[in-house]
Amino acid sequence: MKKYISEFIGTFVLVLFACGVAAVTGCSGEANASYLITALAFGGVIVAMAYSIGNISGCHINPAVSIAVWINKGMNTKDFIGYIIAQFLGGIAGAAVLIALIGTGKGLGANGLYDASVIKSLIVEVILTFVFVLAVLGATSKTDNSKVAGLVIGGSLTLVHLLGIYFTGTSVNPARSFGPALLLGGDALANVWVFIAAPLVGGIIAVLVWRLLNGKSK
Repeated sequence: MKKYISEFIGTFVLVLFACGVAAVTGCSGEANASYLITALAFGGVIVAMAYSIGNISGCHINPAVSIAVWINKGMNTKDFIGYIIAQFLGGIAGAAVLIALIGTGKGLGANGLYDASVIKSLIVEVILTFVFVLAVLGATSKTDNSKVAGLVIGGSLTLVHLLGIYFTGTSVNPARSFGPALLLGGDALANVWVFIAAPLVGGIIAVLVWRLLNGKSK
């Protein structure tokens, strides 16, 4: 239960702070200061949470990471289900607090389709998530990396946001997308399936490639 609570808290903080930064700074697809600040906010939250709850739950706070770890046999099915539930609830709770503070006018950092295209958005999110989850798997593959893993993972999330914000606002995390979309409704909720499905596919591809590169093809 401590692991599930940690995952809830981590995802709550991610949505409240990182999506909150995106919302209050008016971050959009146009490259400006708020664009960079938002990318750094997402990476910064991951670093902070990695060194806060990483020793308890591993600080997945992302179903795409959890599904990769599960496929890689790094967690059992019970914990996988518990993590997913905790992450989605944390995302909803974070969005609820954010909407209580700023309302819906600023968008809550919700994701949107690139060029009004489902296909383009799916491709973008699969690629972004693949890169991020591959970095997570690599950074956490050796205990010797434990001291710097949080920095590597946070830096990787910042990296994918620096490119991805222009296209979709960057999801790479179904729980992060679902909370704001659920409370905003409208187009955000109608299209949220893209930002659930694509990151999960990206995470699965990442772990399959990781296992192949590391000789774990079975």
